[in-house]
Amino acid sequence: MLHLIQYICRTKQVGRMVYIYLLIIFALTFAGGSIPLVFRKVSPHFINSLLAFTGAFLFGITVLHLMPEAFHELGSQAGICMVAGFCLQVILQEFSHGLEHGHSPVPASSMQGHSALSALLLGLSLHAFMEGIPLGYHYTARSVLPSLALAVSFHKVPEAFTLMTVVLMKKERLSRGWLVVCCFASVTPLAALLALYLGGHFTIVTRLLQYIVAVVIGSFLHISTTIFYESGTRKHELSRQKVAAIMLGLLLVVITLTFE
Repeated sequence: MLHLIQYICRTKQVGRMVYIYLLIIFALTFAGGSIPLVFRKVSPHFINSLLAFTGAFLFGITVLHLMPEAFHELGSQAGICMVAGFCLQVILQEFSHGLEHGHSPVPASSMQGHSALSALLLGLSLHAFMEGIPLGYHYTARSVLPSLALAVSFHKVPEAFTLMTVVLMKKERLSRGWLVVCCFASVTPLAALLALYLGGHFTIVTRLLQYIVAVVIGSFLHISTTIFYESGTRKHELSRQKVAAIMLGLLLVVITLTFE
């Protein structure tokens, strides 16, 4: 109970920094989605390397920052929640077609009609909403929140890029494309603000957030490890550029340990 009271008292202090992090996430998500709307040709090698880098960074942040927090708060129950989150991401992938970890373009046969595109947007938006919830939680270690915000920001760039690539494949109007990217960029920040508000006003939500964060960790593990082997390749090979991007991502993760 004392921990819950301390959480509520310190939430307002953390809130100001959260707003800055969320603005950055919105801006980078919007920028990533804007790339295919502005530039018709983008090097696939650049996108593959970016995916590998962001996947490695997300994996490192999950293992070095989020998992220790989850096990500290929930003990062995954290592992159960992580497995549940891993399985949940497998289910969401049926709707998002794996766009959150770089599967693009989506086969045209599976994208016929607006209902298919709506299902894709729903699945990817649910994933984006899940990503935002941990950003509204107050962590014991001060390095967790800025590190997580950085990881989510990096991850949103190729995610939004891939989404808008698929939207353009549907030959949607450009104005509709800008509307989609703007709405998608808002999902994660809105989820974080909702978690921050509810967690700061209801103790039961504060406790529930601990379990939800552990579930999201499982989702992050699925996404980041899948990126390692599936982004930009059909044979699961690791090119030199991809290995370099992964190593760079993991190196930056180690640097985030100094944020404490």
